[in-house]
Amino acid sequence: MTLPAPMLSLLSRMGGAAFVGVLLCAIPFEFTGAPTLGYMASALTVFGLACYAPLLSWGRRAFLLIGLALILLAALLLDRWHEDVLFALSRAAFIAAFFTALTAMRGAAMTDPGILDCGRFLAGQPPGRRYLALTLGGHLFGLVLMYGSISLLGALSADAAGREPNPEIRQHRTRRMLVAILRGFISTLPWSPLAFASAITLSVVPGATWIDALPFCLFSALMFAGTGWALDTIFKPRLSAPPPPRGPAEGQWLRHMRPLYLLMAVILGSVSLLHLVTGVRVFGAVMAAVPVIALVWVTLQAAPGNRSAAIPARRARQFATQELPALKGELSLVAMAGFIGALGAPLALPVMQGAGLDLAAIPAPLFLVGLFWLIPLTGQLGMNPILAVSLIGPLLPAPEALGIPPALLVCTITSAWALSGVTSPFTASVLLIANFGKVSPARAGLRWNGPFALTCGALTSLWLVGLALVL
Repeated sequence: MTLPAPMLSLLSRMGGAAFVGVLLCAIPFEFTGAPTLGYMASALTVFGLACYAPLLSWGRRAFLLIGLALILLAALLLDRWHEDVLFALSRAAFIAAFFTALTAMRGAAMTDPGILDCGRFLAGQPPGRRYLALTLGGHLFGLVLMYGSISLLGALSADAAGREPNPEIRQHRTRRMLVAILRGFISTLPWSPLAFASAITLSVVPGATWIDALPFCLFSALMFAGTGWALDTIFKPRLSAPPPPRGPAEGQWLRHMRPLYLLMAVILGSVSLLHLVTGVRVFGAVMAAVPVIALVWVTLQAAPGNRSAAIPARRARQFATQELPALKGELSLVAMAGFIGALGAPLALPVMQGAGLDLAAIPAPLFLVGLFWLIPLTGQLGMNPILAVSLIGPLLPAPEALGIPPALLVCTITSAWALSGVTSPFTASVLLIANFGKVSPARAGLRWNGPFALTCGALTSLWLVGLALVL
């Protein structure tokens, strides 16, 4: 039975308000660890998902039904099932709060003319440096806007390429611009403190910290971005006729990109300062700092004479009742993926133990390479990386049992997450690129990026084996 439109609208607003409440509980929980705040965040997550349930497609509702089925299985099979369910709910609440915080930043960025000018400048670069510019842009925008970077740069690039009258050049240009954006974006996943890849991975690898993993993960990020540029340079498409000459893009890099550089400096500086002064983990600092920066930012976007306390209040209300509900499908998906993975792990552990599987007996280099390829493989089967890592992570042996530092295990998982993000036709990143390129997700993920993924996968495998043998 379909609910009346006023009821659906009310549920949408209530759901958005609930997830804002999740964020407001999760922030002080990160600083205090007070159990009551954790329980409140979990309860609000359940309430928000319940509000959104009638508004979701059946594909998204399936995740809710799977979650309910796992709760029943846990009650039947696990002795301490209530503790496992509460832990899974806390994981879902953390993911929902993190998503909500980053969405606030994305909403503020999308209304800033300076940020839009940065995107136009990158999309307008001439051949020869356009790929590198868009890779850099996809990376920098991805740090701040998550998938919004693909939406922003993808739309601008598709529009710029669409103005090319030669259909052959237009086709090649569209593909190269879009894959540059995608590869730049996924190169943020191994290391960015504002990415789910780092946040989820660090929560499932015991003893791991973002600072310790950063050098390894940065190298992986550089390898992904550099490999994409090298392949594009080496295998440039051959045209049937010489392209027309084009001049350089107008303006200077520093002037056009200043708004993005400034925003990144403010975010990273605020998060670092909060982390160092308070000792709260990096992702807690992100959740605390980013919404405040977003509110200040939208206030500064108003004309100097019109700035007042009413602006952030109005924008916060709009965010809770309009912007966040517009992403209800994505929010529900990532929250439930975390819940299903966290609750599925204790259900799967007895099965593994009964089968006599001892993953710690596998040599570390072989184990890391196998794990690295497993995650993108599950992506081809339709498993969201959040779900895959949340499910697989708790089943892995401790890094000490493998004889490797926790940072190396973090690098393996986040690098694999990036590879899944560039190839899986079920990820939001590939779906967005396919939409702008007017091709199927399978073509965008495997045909456009298959050779890139195999090359990066081979290089990363060698990198992981070398580290496992040296460290």
